[in-house]
Amino acid sequence: MEPINTVAERIKQKAHDLFMQFGLRSVSMDDIATALGVSKKTIYQYYADKDALANEVIADLLNGNMCRCEADVKASKNAIHELFLAMEFMTEMFSKMNPSLLFDLQKYHPEAFSNFLKFKNDYIYNMVMANIKRGIAEGLYRDDFNAEVITRFRVSSMMISFNPEFHNSVKLDVSTIEEELLLYFLYGMVSPKGYKLINKYKEERKNNDK
Repeated sequence: MEPINTVAERIKQKAHDLFMQFGLRSVSMDDIATALGVSKKTIYQYYADKDALANEVIADLLNGNMCRCEADVKASKNAIHELFLAMEFMTEMFSKMNPSLLFDLQKYHPEAFSNFLKFKNDYIYNMVMANIKRGIAEGLYRDDFNAEVITRFRVSSMMISFNPEFHNSVKLDVSTIEEELLLYFLYGMVSPKGYKLINKYKEERKNNDK
């Protein structure tokens, strides 16, 4: 018999994969059981309901994001490089994410969505603010703008691509939209020195994609 934690982790990992691919609303507990080759009763031995499973999946997703963000900060050469590393991470994550995920989360799983909002409004806010202060200290960002306003703008703009009306109107994948928004954010606050660095990293990224 498999250890309890191994079975629970397998269930959670499969739920994560299906939620990311199809969104939360479209995936039932039956779907997860079928994908795992187990009975639905087995899943309920570890997770009381779909809401409990969604809470666990989102908690793991947010913890993973925090670990990656902190690793990118440590690995980065400067504030702009930090955001280009973040861009790579966003491309990896959002290319596998159904754009309806956050909408489903808000509508059908309020506890998990509340945890996501706390992550966005506290952790992501602090990361963006720290990056702005770093960029100003490095002479890569201007110092003539209100950092509080621009940080709040950036945190809010991250969610635009998940708005169904916006996403359906633009008709681009989430990762492409997020990349455009991040570059817009960067170009809006860089110094001439930072502007040159953005173009340098963009060219390097383009060459790496070939």
